[in-house]
Parts: sequence; structure tokens; C-alpha cells
Amino acid sequence: MARPCAVVGIGQTDYRRRLEVSLEGLVRWAALEALADAGLTFADIDAVVIGKAPDLLEGVMMPELSLADALGAVGKPIHRVHTAGSVGAATAISGATMIESGRYDRVLVVCYEKQSEGNATWALSGGRSGGQGAGGTFAPWIRGYIKRSGAPEHIGWKVAVKDRRNALRNPHAHLRIPDISLEKVKESPMLWEPLRFLESCPSSDGAAAVVLASEDAARRGPSKPAWIISHAKRSEYSSFPGRDPIRPRAGVDCAEALYRKAGITDPLRQIDCAELYVPFSWYEPMWLEGHLLAAQGEGWKLTDGGATELGGSFPVNPSGGVLSSNPIGASGLVRCLEAARQVRGTAGEHQVDGARIALGHAYGGAAQYFAMWLVSSELQPELR
Repeated sequence: MARPCAVVGIGQTDYRRRLEVSLEGLVRWAALEALADAGLTFADIDAVVIGKAPDLLEGVMMPELSLADALGAVGKPIHRVHTAGSVGAATAISGATMIESGRYDRVLVVCYEKQSEGNATWALSGGRSGGQGAGGTFAPWIRGYIKRSGAPEHIGWKVAVKDRRNALRNPHAHLRIPDISLEKVKESPMLWEPLRFLESCPSSDGAAAVVLASEDAARRGPSKPAWIISHAKRSEYSSFPGRDPIRPRAGVDCAEALYRKAGITDPLRQIDCAELYVPFSWYEPMWLEGHLLAAQGEGWKLTDGGATELGGSFPVNPSGGVLSSNPIGASGLVRCLEAARQVRGTAGEHQVDGARIALGHAYGGAAQYFAMWLVSSELQPELR
């Protein structure tokens, strides 16, 4: 039986263009902050796990080789994870399984991206034209969701306004737009129908880190642990006959496995808040449905009715989410550590009142990789 595992330390940089900090300095910044939060040093860490999106984003091949020294990993196991945009959450889960296995007591997980040193548009574009990119890939599926669900066009605008207003409460957030409004989003340039400029994520530099610990180590720490009560990863091919990219089967299977392991039978009621990977506004209602938080065709209604706002019944992305900060390789870990902050009660101005169980989520590739975890303020929470 797997040993309990908890988040005992959290660190993150500010997310913005950071030309003044080296790649090594960026990851070390987040790692040292997480270690300080846990009351530890690099000497206390048994193993290090690094995650990032494609090496092409910076043009630095095999960065784990040069980062080993910056992260105190010389002479220790160092692992590298890569599952496209979901890599941050996948890396967190890989670290958790290392603790759960009984092999290690303390694992440092670090994810990052430094897009200012590369060309993300070129790196993420596909095909001979080299210009489609992530937004061009997802836009047809979003149009398919709108047609299938009957959602009105303002839903995407409402998600964008909500997340950007939440970002104003988060000092780490990249995009901070004080005068954000539905009209401002609606009037922003169209990028990929129906996605407008202010419904899309930025390109951010940044790093995030968590220290994971066994139960004994967690209980000896100075800070309140966030207990990892469930996690799941699933994947599928990016293209095959009959694939539903609007509601990928791997996403449904991942959610089912996650809830089953935690004993969750009514996720919308039993989970207090969620940090969902929403790089384009319409993916909020799509993932609410695709991860069984809402019935098919009902996700947009939660958004429209205000349930996903910070003061709503099921807050989504109280930190501002990927729409406000997107260091791609770290974005999934940011979702996971923000969920942990909520159940630790340390989320500051974007804290959800009474949060006991929180969901961290990421997806990647052509919506084909999924990684999710549930964290709780208690090791064995009573499900309401």
C-alpha cells in the first residue's frame, strides 16, 4: 500500500519576462523558496524531479545536465519528465509516487519555462506552414463545443474577465489588467475564431517548486501539510478514427480514476475549488464537462451563473490561472501548488474560504495528456 505523501514546501517566482535572471537563477529562486517554506536545505533532499515543456522553447537541450548543480542534485538522483503542457502536474505526480513507493522521504519538484530566450510560436507550430500553433489547433474544437452545447458567445469573455480579475489578487501573476471588462475582451483582436486576444494566455518566464515529503517527515515540518489524497495520469493518441477532441476519453478516464481513488462520488459538491489548465477561455466549461464536474452541455451554465467566480459555489482558477500566467513547463505545477496553497490556507487575497479539498489539473499536447491531483487539509478528509 502506498505511503501517504504531502506538500510541505511551496515556492514560485513572479511570472513575467525575466531577462535579468538566468535559467539557473530562475529555477534556484523557486527551489530555495520552497525549501525555506519547508524548513529544509538542499542537503535534506533525497531526489530531484525536473519538468518542462519542449526543449525547443528555449533552444537548450537536456537542461537537466546543467541544472543539477543549481538544484543541489549533484550526487543525487535527478529525473526529467516531459508530457507537453501537462508536464508540470505530471512532474508533481512523479515526485509523489517516489515518496509513496517508500524509496525517498523528501523530493524536490521543480518546473520552469524561460520563453523570452526562445521562440514559442515557432516551437509549438506544426505542419509545413509552421504557423498553426496551439490556438489554431484548439479553436476548431472550441467551435465544436459551442455548436454541441449551444453556449452563447459571451461565455469565453466571462471566463477571461473572471480570471484576469482574480489575477489582480495574485502578486505572482503576469497579466494584470485593472480595467478588464466584457467590452474590453469583446473588442480585442480576433486571433483564431472564436478566440480573441484577451481570451488567450501570455508567454511567461517563471519557475515553480514544491517539496514533497512522507507522512513522518511532513508531520515534523514547520508548516501545515497539504496531503495528496489522490492523483491520476492518462494519455491517448492525438489522432485516431472516432476520437472526440472536445471531450477526450483520456480526460474522462483520468477524472474517473482520480475521484475513485479519493472516494469522491459528487465532485462538484465534495471538492471546494479547482485550478484547471485553461490557456484559452473556452476550456473552462469544456474541462468542467470533460472531467465530470458538470454534465455534458452544462459546464458553460456554471460559468454563466457565477459558480466559478471566487465567491461562487465552485471557484475555478482563483489565482488567475494560465490565462494570466503561462510559463508553459511550470503552468501545470502552478495549478497543483495553488491547489495546495488553498487547503493550507496560505493563498492570500485569492484564498477560497473554508477550502478543504482542492483539485490541480493540467493537459497537454493535442489535448491528449492529462494529469490531476487532489490535495486536502487532512490526510483522511471526511467527504460531505
